Formats: sequence, structure tokens, C-alpha cells
Amino acid sequence: MKNALKLIFLSASLIFLISCNGESGADHSKKGRISIPFGKDYDYSDIFVKRAVDGDTLVLENGERVRLIGIDTPEMHESAKLYRDSQRSGQDVKTIQELGRQAYEFTKNLVEGKRVRLEFDVTKRDKYSRLLAYVYLEDGMFVNAEIVTQGYASLMTIAPNVQYADLFLKLYREARENRRGLWK
Repeated sequence: MKNALKLIFLSASLIFLISCNGESGADHSKKGRISIPFGKDYDYSDIFVKRAVDGDTLVLENGERVRLIGIDTPEMHESAKLYRDSQRSGQDVKTIQELGRQAYEFTKNLVEGKRVRLEFDVTKRDKYSRLLAYVYLEDGMFVNAEIVTQGYASLMTIAPNVQYADLFLKLYREARENRRGLWK
């Protein structure tokens, strides 16, 4: 019990110190307003892409992962999804992984080492804590749409993030009809 009380006291003291920002003359009259400035705020309107993980996932300069909204590229890594996709499509695992490598290379060449702007839809994070975003290059290129246009992604529409679902469907159909990318 004694240790629990010490922990509560230390936690309360830490919160108080953080809310004061170390200033002895700080105004503490704003009851109920405690700010805890953990971490760094990032400007998602101008952030560096450190690397592509695969065809539809990126890692930013701050270490966060971004899952591109509205698209799905073949798996190139061993995973339960790889085997589900193989069963569902009737394609062997090696073929799916090769298609995944092609999609990864396309995305990597498009965004890796570049600055981008993220646009969010209704839901900002998925169940894996990845950011869910539409990504734009500095020149205005809509990355999610370009990957679909060039035939390196299928569609994955998950409500409520459906802002560009109609556009992606149109681009997907055109890519397949014109046998671009993975549809060759």
C-alpha cells in the first residue's frame, strides 16, 4: 500500500511539473487543464518518406508507418494474408510474392527519399496504429491514385475512409483494361 501511495504521489507530481513547464510563476488558475507534451508534433503536410515497406505501406522520418488508403498491393512477405490471398485467388504463393515485389519497387521508386503531404479521411489510424492516408508528392502527384493508374494495386475500400473510392474504381478498371503493371 505504501508503494502504491508513493507511485500516485510521484505521478501527480510529474503531471503538475509538466503542466507548469518548470516555471515557478506559472498561472495555475486554469483548473482541469493539464497538458502533457509528450513526443513531437509532426507536420504531415511536409514530411520525408524514409522507405517503402511494400507497395502500400511507407515509413516516415518520424518512424510512423503509413498505410495508403483505398489500395491493396500483393503481399511480398510471409504472412497469413499471403496465404489467404493465394487460396482466394488460386495463385501460388511465389507468384503473389513476385507481384508484391513489383508493386513494392514501383512504390519505392515513386516515394522513397521524397517529401510528401498526407491527407487523412474520417479514420486516422488502423487497428495496427498505422496512419491511414492519401499521399501526395511535392509536385502534386496523388500517390495512391498513381499506383492504381499504373496497375500496381487492387482496391481496398474500408468505410468510413471512402473519399476517393469512385476515382480509384475508375482508375483500376482502366489499368486492367489497358493491361498495365501487374495486369500485363
